[in-house]
Amino acid sequence: MKLITIDPLDQSERDNYKLLIGSIIPRPVAFVTTQTCSGVLNGAPFSYFNIVTADPPMVSISVGRKKGQRKDTARNALETGEFVVHISDESFIEQINETAASLPSDESEVLLAGLTPTPSTKISVPGIAEANIRMECHLEHIIPLGGTTESPATDLLIGRVVCFHIAESLYHNGYIDPEGLKPVSRLAGNSYAKLGEIFTIERPE
Repeated sequence: MKLITIDPLDQSERDNYKLLIGSIIPRPVAFVTTQTCSGVLNGAPFSYFNIVTADPPMVSISVGRKKGQRKDTARNALETGEFVVHISDESFIEQINETAASLPSDESEVLLAGLTPTPSTKISVPGIAEANIRMECHLEHIIPLGGTTESPATDLLIGRVVCFHIAESLYHNGYIDPEGLKPVSRLAGNSYAKLGEIFTIERPE
């Protein structure tokens, strides 16, 4: 196998970005709702998203800054201490894509996309009814990363899950049915992927 070796310091941030999003695939897509202090419900998709720990249950979302300024999701989460993470699936991925539009902070991407707000159980931020799985979260940490000390490139949100909402049809003896969920994952550019073939490999003891 012949390899190409690249030093990230020898190329631009954009070129490094293309290598990362083209290599680390597929990536789960979190649709995150937050709320401004004045009550505007914001929503946006994020593919820099994963599990942190199960004890207690925590998830991470990396929210890139725009010209050094926090985006609505990070700013709202910091101000209210709450957000809702939804697992993106085939049933509403087109609407999720619409919420990626750049809107002023006082306009709701949720309403723009025709999604349906639904009350949360343990936090004040609503979720959306279309999602088969959603997780109410308290903000545990927000960590500025990258860029420079004066102007970080991203905010890493660590959320502690305080309530799970799961479609009854997907929940079987404590497990989630992946084929029923039909999750959608992010590739590079405008490309997404469906679940695809599932195979099993026994883990060594």
